[in-house]
Amino acid sequence: MTDFNLHDKQSAPEESQALLDNSVNAFGMIPNLHAVMAEAPGLLEGYQRLHQLFLDSSFDAEETTVVWQTINVEHNCHYCVPAHTAIAKQMDVDDAVSDALRNEAPLPNERLEALRTFTLSVVRERGNVDDDAVQAFLDAGYTKRQVLEVILALSQKVMSNYTNHLANTPVDEPFAKFDWKKAE
Repeated sequence: MTDFNLHDKQSAPEESQALLDNSVNAFGMIPNLHAVMAEAPGLLEGYQRLHQLFLDSSFDAEETTVVWQTINVEHNCHYCVPAHTAIAKQMDVDDAVSDALRNEAPLPNERLEALRTFTLSVVRERGNVDDDAVQAFLDAGYTKRQVLEVILALSQKVMSNYTNHLANTPVDEPFAKFDWKKAE
């Protein structure tokens, strides 16, 4: 496996240094994912922008977590599942929701389950979701805007999940207590 540097402000390319400051301001540290992404400033900047855009979407905290974790679990991301478990706790998402997502168990309500089902369809079908699946999502109370916001989240998660796969990013200490492996 290719070794990727875990950059800090001193070792990062100049174009990434302010972006790493953004990471510290947002998380109180430079998450290892950001430290790896700093090698390619455009990747880190794009990831940070998409992260904020999705946080600003029309989804609430639980729904945001459902979309992120559904993608993370489907992509089998050893780093993002623990990281987003910690983020969900910070966002006051019910542990029952996080546990169900991590364990691919039924969610506590049908609306969140419809969101997970639709998100999985977008991921697995690479956007070629049939009309019935889109209509089921809309019938669950979601909007056309939210159909497209799932794509926004997927774009962000492809950046992080694929980076973590390629770099085998070590899980940060604050996220380690939420270690995760996909059930077989």
